[in-house]
Amino acid sequence: MTQAWHDVFKELNARTRKPRETGISMIFDKCHGPNAVGDHLHLFGEYVDHWKLSFGTSALLEESILREKIAAMRAHDITVYPGGTLTEVAMARDVCRDYMRRACTLGFNAVEISDGTIGMTRSVRNDAISFARELGLTVIAEVGKKDRDRQPPVQALAEQAVQDFEAGADWVTVEARESGRGIGVFNPDGTVLERDVDTIERVLGDHLQRVIWEAPLRKQREYFILRFGPNVCLGNIAPRDMLGVEAMRAGLRFETFRKVVAEMESGVRV
Repeated sequence: MTQAWHDVFKELNARTRKPRETGISMIFDKCHGPNAVGDHLHLFGEYVDHWKLSFGTSALLEESILREKIAAMRAHDITVYPGGTLTEVAMARDVCRDYMRRACTLGFNAVEISDGTIGMTRSVRNDAISFARELGLTVIAEVGKKDRDRQPPVQALAEQAVQDFEAGADWVTVEARESGRGIGVFNPDGTVLERDVDTIERVLGDHLQRVIWEAPLRKQREYFILRFGPNVCLGNIAPRDMLGVEAMRAGLRFETFRKVVAEMESGVRV
């Protein structure tokens, strides 16, 4: 892709390119039809790395429509997967392996493995990761609970993430749900619990670049980009917000451009 202003704004080249090892953006899709998906991909497909068909929504679609959506995403080198809640439903009903095989048949190239609602032993989680990898699926593990009243201590959450990587997960997502409030590393008002982020950074070490921070709110994305740089991994992005997020990464939006201005005014070369 040749960007329209590539010869003027050279700093746009600082972003990683597909296939990205870090700096990924994950779309959270609840209801977009094939035509809308096609328009979105035509407009900003280069910037999307993961596309999650949220919770159990993919199970409600007519098969040909679902296949059409998946094929369009894969044509743009996007990792596409059902939400982790559907995996949890499959586990609760003891059909997890059938579910993963069917995911492959439908064209998905990844699955999300989570325990946001159900309980799951370490051995069961490891087995699910291992079986998904045997099928050739990319594994996105998710840590954290969806219930505000059942949030795990951040140290336990970070240690679970490390164990997921050790078990073979390709990526680990930190749960925030759609609201980004009172879940994971966020206060009830959506502000970031910085000490929790500090803990995750310390425990994860070199794995941190493959942690996807679900950040549905603009102020949360601003925080992570300013803290970890433009190539931090971000998730739960609504399609309508995708170019805005990329502009924030590139320093083309107030939240991050003001930092560039401050550096220029202080004499720091940018």
